[in-house]
Amino acid sequence: MSPTRFASEHKVIYWGTIVILIGLVVTGLIRYENVKTDSKTLSKANQLQEALVKAGYPSPDTDTIERLLGTDGGQVCEEPGNALKTALWKIQQANGAAGPGMRPVISDSKAVEVERIVLQVYCPDELDDFDDALDDLKTDDTVRR
Repeated sequence: MSPTRFASEHKVIYWGTIVILIGLVVTGLIRYENVKTDSKTLSKANQLQEALVKAGYPSPDTDTIERLLGTDGGQVCEEPGNALKTALWKIQQANGAAGPGMRPVISDSKAVEVERIVLQVYCPDELDDFDDALDDLKTDDTVRR
């Protein structure tokens, strides 16, 4: 049997092998990107956890941080000084009543500090916008510790 006849009779095997190898390479590249992203997400979550503990807050669950903030900070870093987000945040800093009894309160300084820590870890370039948006917000040590 000549080598060319053998090769022509087994083209299906050659093509099948090539397709399988290409599939394995693509799968490997996809899995590598996922591992790389997971590693970066875990690193950021650990960094935030350490910063919060250093500031005196309880240690949050890194799995929750990873899911909520990912690698880029998610919603927290998406225009943190945005007027709508600031307005909603100020509404949440109320006395808890509904309707006519709802009154704004002086927010605790720690509430603002936590978001600042998250911004420092995930998107430090947005920190100035956040500070500018909250310059007029009055804070004090209002929560008893």
